[in-house]
Amino acid sequence: MNQRKGLVMREIRLDEMAQSIDLLNYVFQMSMSIHKDRRFVNAKSKQFNVGHAIGWFDGTQLVSQILNLPFQVNIHGKLYEMGGITAVGTYPEYSGHGLMESLIMECLQQMRNEQRYVSYLFPYSIPYYRKKGWEIMSDIVEFQVKDTQLPHYPGLNGKIRRVDPKHEDVVTIYARYAKKTHGVMVRNSIAWNEKFQEDFWEEKFIDSDVKLQAAVYYDEDDNPQGYLFYRIMEENYYIDEIVYLQEEARKGLWNFVSAHSSMVYNVYGKTTGNEAVAFLLEDSEIIQKVSPYFMARIVDVKEFLLRYPFIGNNFQLRLAVSDRIVAWNNGTFIVTVQDGEVLVEKLSELLSENAVQLTVQTLATMLLGYKRPYYLEKIERLHGNALDIALLEAVLPIGIPTFIDYF
Repeated sequence: MNQRKGLVMREIRLDEMAQSIDLLNYVFQMSMSIHKDRRFVNAKSKQFNVGHAIGWFDGTQLVSQILNLPFQVNIHGKLYEMGGITAVGTYPEYSGHGLMESLIMECLQQMRNEQRYVSYLFPYSIPYYRKKGWEIMSDIVEFQVKDTQLPHYPGLNGKIRRVDPKHEDVVTIYARYAKKTHGVMVRNSIAWNEKFQEDFWEEKFIDSDVKLQAAVYYDEDDNPQGYLFYRIMEENYYIDEIVYLQEEARKGLWNFVSAHSSMVYNVYGKTTGNEAVAFLLEDSEIIQKVSPYFMARIVDVKEFLLRYPFIGNNFQLRLAVSDRIVAWNNGTFIVTVQDGEVLVEKLSELLSENAVQLTVQTLATMLLGYKRPYYLEKIERLHGNALDIALLEAVLPIGIPTFIDYF
């Protein structure tokens, strides 16, 4: 329990959930349109059952809060425990007193204690979270395709079946997809209890007034290879999520969308920023917008590096990392990789000049692959000698993170 200026920081009890929802409703009422296709606030009540909710209280009144959720993510083929930050809010009359920063520090300590060495969040303000150590790690593509631009791929041997959105084949496809796709959330993570796993699949896409539909593509041997979540409203087709394990499945799912061309005028969709939607269509002159989506932060630099899947053997790196929020990440670290074994030692609390110098947020976007070392050097986000930066470029896996979830 912490105290500040007559306020008390503590965990939020389940019987105080109404106050939490009131706070979120107040804080997000002016920007709720960005969440128009998600039951943003109501979903938080179920998440409190599995996460750590902490807040500042003025007497019995909740005035500032944050929620830390347990997830797992695939980072270049390695499974990391991840802390997801959400339900962030402070009443305006209590802003400017450092309440949220102290809640963030407490959350990072909780994650570290639980061995969650990376954190994701959806930012309401990218500049704000950059100052707290998070950095952009994935993009989202929003697209519009006219009915006359829909593709048709002949000669496929598989078939489509419309299924319940929670069908076991959908879950199986996503589990295989998550196992091989860098950056994504493992939805059937052991971190979630059985009831919440079911709620997560159910509430991810279903609005209160529109029924979600799902279609699965099966190959000629009847193996599920891809799925599509979609809705049809007011003569428009909306793709909420498209996941496929092979190119044939992608084509088959788009053939299914095209089969609705007599029913709709436009197809609207969202997908990961790594998906080249326009390029893959024969008529590429579609409307497409790419926007920053999720941000990531390294919670504990030493422990994150110990688990990181570097490429190659027998090399040494020195990284001088600055983190203005938590002291344990500040300092100079030496990474030694020998015969596949990674060793990490914190040499000093000081930032050595004989090392690659960068902030913790730059380290996150670099190690996750959103931006490469040469580019980060070019824009002056990291500094070091040419040999060290060339080594970094050589030993870091290539791949921009994919993230299609929301919490």
